[in-house]
Amino acid sequence: MQTRKVTKEMVAEWKETAARYRPLISPNKKTGPEIVAYLTGKYPVRELPLESISETIADNVLLNESFARKLPAGKEPEAVGFLVENAGPGIILYENQDEVFRGRPIITGFELNSGYFLVEGSSLLWDELFAFRGLDEEDLSNYYLVAEYVSCLRRFGQLDNVLAGRVV
Repeated sequence: MQTRKVTKEMVAEWKETAARYRPLISPNKKTGPEIVAYLTGKYPVRELPLESISETIADNVLLNESFARKLPAGKEPEAVGFLVENAGPGIILYENQDEVFRGRPIITGFELNSGYFLVEGSSLLWDELFAFRGLDEEDLSNYYLVAEYVSCLRRFGQLDNVLAGRVV
């Protein structure tokens, strides 16, 4: 999760990382329901009322050209959201919140038809979901997304598995 002001040096590093790894990564993007199943299978969550998150997720997808292109033709955004509970495996996420999020609830939102997701309250969870979700062909043409994906895979020790073609 990008949380710092972008510098020219960061952009140069992202471009270098993308140039190195793009040829080694195959499209492997998971669907929205697969990402939701991953989250709900790993962490204790409580589903949020649809009205509290649906409009935000729909707007995030529809008002961003790159996200909107991922929505299948004729499909409207279909949203679901969860509060990750500070219990069981969720404790690790709360214990490792960035200072800016400390003490705040961890909220996730998913657009099921495009694979778009958002996380508020935990860069660790955002990185984990991004590493799990993977990239599609279009994403692989974006140097920032490739570099961010590689960074997230490294964070969770999964880069070698992805490069070897093993499912994460």
